Amino acid sequence: MRILSAEDVDAALDDLALIDHLEAAFRAGAEVPLRHHHHLPTGTLLLMPAWSPRHVGIKLVTVFPDNAKRSLPSVFGQYALLDGSTGQPVALLDGTMLTKRRTACASGLAARYLAPHDAERLLMIGTGALAPNLIRVHAKVRPIREVMIWGRRQSRAEALARHLAASLPTAVGRPIAVRAVADRKAAIGEADVISCATLSREPLVEGDWLREGQHIDLVGAYTPEMRESDDKAVWRARVYIDTRQGALKEAGDIVQPIKNGTIDEDDVIADLFELARGEQTGRLAGDTSSITLFKSVGTALEDLAAAELAVAG
Repeated sequence: MRILSAEDVDAALDDLALIDHLEAAFRAGAEVPLRHHHHLPTGTLLLMPAWSPRHVGIKLVTVFPDNAKRSLPSVFGQYALLDGSTGQPVALLDGTMLTKRRTACASGLAARYLAPHDAERLLMIGTGALAPNLIRVHAKVRPIREVMIWGRRQSRAEALARHLAASLPTAVGRPIAVRAVADRKAAIGEADVISCATLSREPLVEGDWLREGQHIDLVGAYTPEMRESDDKAVWRARVYIDTRQGALKEAGDIVQPIKNGTIDEDDVIADLFELARGEQTGRLAGDTSSITLFKSVGTALEDLAAAELAVAG
């Protein structure tokens, strides 16, 4: 059995190849039961299984909030990949890195269908571990020339901007400009793509601040109590999600406006299964007026696809 560390997983996964592999996985489908939540005395255990004829995979995640007192991360993850015909272990992969990479590339896959083709300005709201991955992936999917970063702590936004200014790929033959911003409202108005990865319970993307033609990528709020957009943003947008099974139950950005009557389930145009299979369309060529909104909460199908690609590489 192979063991892939975080560094091994990171090195094995190419962003564009992973986006292609995710698209193929959503097109083909797999068995993906609902994730299992188990409450422990001082933490939570999450089990996320998925399987196809080739492989069986399960992600084990522990969340222990008090770990910070021990100078340890609150979240640990491991991913076990098994042979689909025999059950024999194939590999054990670092689940934390696997999650970062597949989450960002799921947003990249959605952006291929939904973001303006000529998008040049990206706003990243949030400065956590996902932010660099999301920025890099969006810059590979669209011709991003400028990245703005907003965080609740300006110092973290500035530090991330300095780091990325030296590491992002070039755009159309020249470096991508990266800067921290303090005025979130103004930055939202300037951006062509807005990516948001936070733990916020209050909206950070307001519908009154949006303009025609933008794409909104909401990644962080993953429980019904959390939100990154307000009702008006959802109401103004053409709404897409990663999976109906997950987002309609767990994503506060979708669950809350449905519950209060702002939208209903029929207003959710498509998930990634339907987009990948051509059953629904994304942004049409030349569409400069629609606001598109993609909400993801994650699915074990993405973990399985990423693990398969990492092991193959």
